[in-house]
Amino acid sequence: MLELEDVNSFYGRAHILRDLSFKVGEGEVVSLLGRNGAGKTTTVKSIMQLVKPASGSVRFEDSELTALPTHRVAKLGVGYVPEERRIFTDLTISENLEVGRQPPREGVIEWTTELLFELFPNLAERRDNRGKALSGGEQQMLSIARTLMGNPRLLLLDEPSEGIAPVIVEQMAKTILKIKSEGLPVLISEQNLHFARLVSDRAIIIESGVKKFDGYFEQLDAQPEIREAYLSV
Repeated sequence: MLELEDVNSFYGRAHILRDLSFKVGEGEVVSLLGRNGAGKTTTVKSIMQLVKPASGSVRFEDSELTALPTHRVAKLGVGYVPEERRIFTDLTISENLEVGRQPPREGVIEWTTELLFELFPNLAERRDNRGKALSGGEQQMLSIARTLMGNPRLLLLDEPSEGIAPVIVEQMAKTILKIKSEGLPVLISEQNLHFARLVSDRAIIIESGVKKFDGYFEQLDAQPEIREAYLSV
């Protein structure tokens, strides 16, 4: 579904991603883990072509993404939920969802406002409220729901649990598991190991833009030195 091969990305002269390679399979939820500054957000932005890799390949299904502008990547069905959320604060929840609407895609679920309000009951109760009236957790839910309105074939979530209350984190985990049950593959950039373990099939750990681990959580549990070296504060 998604494959990065030997990706090198820079901010100016700063070399952020270094020969980074990994895959996300059909229907799989994968967490990209690492400390602040490890390169997680740059990885997600390199997939979306918001940061253009200097070398390497990013392939989604049969398309090479490095040759495309960001809007073409989105049109192929790559849905991106940025860490900053970027909802329209002066629009209502329902209006924000309409902004994200795209035509149905063959072979994937067609997300409607009705389905999304079932998935996010907090939003259903406040559908006529403007974005600026929402809590941080509700804004995060709205950002995910708006992206799903585009009927993506792959979902990228950048730090979905960052800065939201623990009870909302638990709700977010249940939501991602429901999304997974629909067969939608998800790549999550995340620092919260507990959250990642709740929702993911597999973990990829990066440090200074270099992959240090790629495997199942059982394998990670068997290597506590990896957790200590690259995930502990």
